Amino acid sequence: MTPINLAIALLILGNLLASLSDVAVKVLDGGVSPFQYIFLRQLVSIVLLFPFWIRQPSRLRSLSNPKITVLRAHILLIGSCCMVVSITYLTLATANAVFYTAPLLMIPLSILLLNERPSTKKVLQTVIGFIGALIILRPSQFHWAAIFALGTATTLALYNLLVRKIPNDQSVITTLFWTTCLSLPVSGSLAWFYWEPLNYKEVLWIALSAAFIISYNGLATMAYKKAPATQVSLAEYSGLIFVVLFGIIWFDEAPDRLTLIGIGLIIFPLMPKRWLRRIKGKREL
Repeated sequence: MTPINLAIALLILGNLLASLSDVAVKVLDGGVSPFQYIFLRQLVSIVLLFPFWIRQPSRLRSLSNPKITVLRAHILLIGSCCMVVSITYLTLATANAVFYTAPLLMIPLSILLLNERPSTKKVLQTVIGFIGALIILRPSQFHWAAIFALGTATTLALYNLLVRKIPNDQSVITTLFWTTCLSLPVSGSLAWFYWEPLNYKEVLWIALSAAFIISYNGLATMAYKKAPATQVSLAEYSGLIFVVLFGIIWFDEAPDRLTLIGIGLIIFPLMPKRWLRRIKGKREL
């Protein structure tokens, strides 16, 4: 498997887990404040990461490029707050339609921050996917929470691109561990001001969300270290398929015809070339 194909596979798996994290947030239904949710999620993530981090040799546990790591940690906090608000007030499909403008935003950001030069084909494929997202998020369904969803998309694009500024010899576990640790002081302070009593079910959903999202972050970190963002970022759209299915299964959020058309436009650019050749060949028979 080529590095690009491996990176795409990692992103698809990561987006499946991230979609399950969105389901957990949806189940909470605004019963937990965003700041409280984020702090507890980060705390659980530290507990999950620590055993893997401490088993590494001491040279692999140290932090490289602390300025970028601090920046990524707080970008993650902003994006997480926006995510909780948008998922609470929008359907899973609608919120994620905006989230998945992140790959489109990664095109100009990768040019600006990483000096990458995407091909015309990649730009066209990304625009097609973005049009699909706009069809899903049509004006008749616009909600103020979509602005928060756009905030999530922007921070997600920056978070993933900035990982390229971290040395390749720093392990994924170390990157995630320090990013999570450095987010705790601010998230803990905000949670303290908005703290409310929790029941065991809410704690369970937060813990599950943490496990899923830390897995996504790890897979995304590995993916964007293996291949240029402009070559693999389209794979981020796969999560939209998962959230639509989960919305139908758990929340009775059946998509209408326009939503299905939008999903089709998002999926089409992701199809491997050999699949497209097979489809074309069958039509010619």
